[in-house]
Amino acid sequence: MIFRYLRKRMNPVVHNADRGDLAPSTGDPAGDRLWQALARRDPRSARDIFEEVSDPDDLAFYVNVCADVPGMRKWVGEWSKMQPDWAVPLLVKGVCGIRWALQAWEPSGGRFFRYLRRLETAEDCFTAVVTRDPDNTTAWSYLVGTSFRRELPLAETRRRFAEAVARHPLHLHAHDEMLRGLSPRWGGNEEEMFDFARATVATAPPGSPLGRLVARAHLEHWFGERMPDGYLKRPDVLAELRAAADRSVRDPTYRRRPGWPITDNLFAYVFVMAEDYTAARELFGMIGDLVTAYPWSHHGDPVTAYPWHHHGDPVAVFDQMRALACADG
Repeated sequence: MIFRYLRKRMNPVVHNADRGDLAPSTGDPAGDRLWQALARRDPRSARDIFEEVSDPDDLAFYVNVCADVPGMRKWVGEWSKMQPDWAVPLLVKGVCGIRWALQAWEPSGGRFFRYLRRLETAEDCFTAVVTRDPDNTTAWSYLVGTSFRRELPLAETRRRFAEAVARHPLHLHAHDEMLRGLSPRWGGNEEEMFDFARATVATAPPGSPLGRLVARAHLEHWFGERMPDGYLKRPDVLAELRAAADRSVRDPTYRRRPGWPITDNLFAYVFVMAEDYTAARELFGMIGDLVTAYPWSHHGDPVTAYPWHHHGDPVAVFDQMRALACADG
């Protein structure tokens, strides 16, 4: 296993000025200001920042930044009452609700019903937004997520996804959520998941971050089907990962918009795990120290681990894997 190999080969990483950092706003300047404003409970300044946001993908990213602020769930209801004419506080409240629900997730028993109740409360927030503003793509993208997490019929999840992409065909978060909804761990199947990822990447314009869907699909398969370490090194799998990166992060037209380190970190991870260290080094060079929680925090033994379980410090795993890729060069 690569993780065991790392522990045998390498000394513990010494964290210094050159180590990675887990940045909630992934180094985005507006995201940093937004985080700081909400950390001091200054919703007026937060609204000023959102006034400059027009792209639907950027809006979804900044809503996630808001939900990541410590203690946000405890006062987001107060925020939504302070600014009842604005959709963003309700969106943030809904995202906090999803995360709160996932803390209670269990496949059966009383905790499962608590999980469902919390999801229903989160869904009420998104439904309120689209009732007031049917063109709010971010709300539709999260309704995709609450649909499959509540175990609603796949047709309903597809309907909500269609509402999102009818308004913004390349919406990144909507596609990420639809891929999860098609994965076996949420009641889908491998064939539909891969067909969706491949068709999306094939039709997306060059340089689109949607290329990451192919990498995510392979990670879902690798973890969910308990595949051996060699899976990502298979010639057909590695060729597909490289082709997806060529159409995405390695395309000259790729633009590093707010949240871009999420895509770059994902590709860096799969290339290290596939032992394509040349490709990994290129991405580590672009990432610098902008570490994202996913996928590093989910790294573990694929025989026993699933991607929604956290297995350790993502910065430590990132540092180790970057050192491994660079040592090979």
